[in-house]
Amino acid sequence: MSVGDAVNIMRGAIIETMILSSPMLLVAMVVGLVISIFQATTSIQEQTLTFVPKIAAIMLVLAMLGGWMFGSLAQYTQSLFAMIPSMAH
Repeated sequence: MSVGDAVNIMRGAIIETMILSSPMLLVAMVVGLVISIFQATTSIQEQTLTFVPKIAAIMLVLAMLGGWMFGSLAQYTQSLFAMIPSMAH
């Protein structure tokens, strides 16, 4: 296994991680922004107000996209295992 192979594997892992985490992070960011705007307009400065909607939104996204996320991660893992014989020379 060369250094280039290791770099390609690490690059693929980082890209896969970014793709799988981006839906949840984007939803959490949007929900946080909406709640921040709501808090600013109503002068409600309760810090715990943001946690429950963010957690609920993340769980909803995870429930909707969990199958796709698991399938994508399984496909990436299978491709890694398929590369093992070529690296053992």
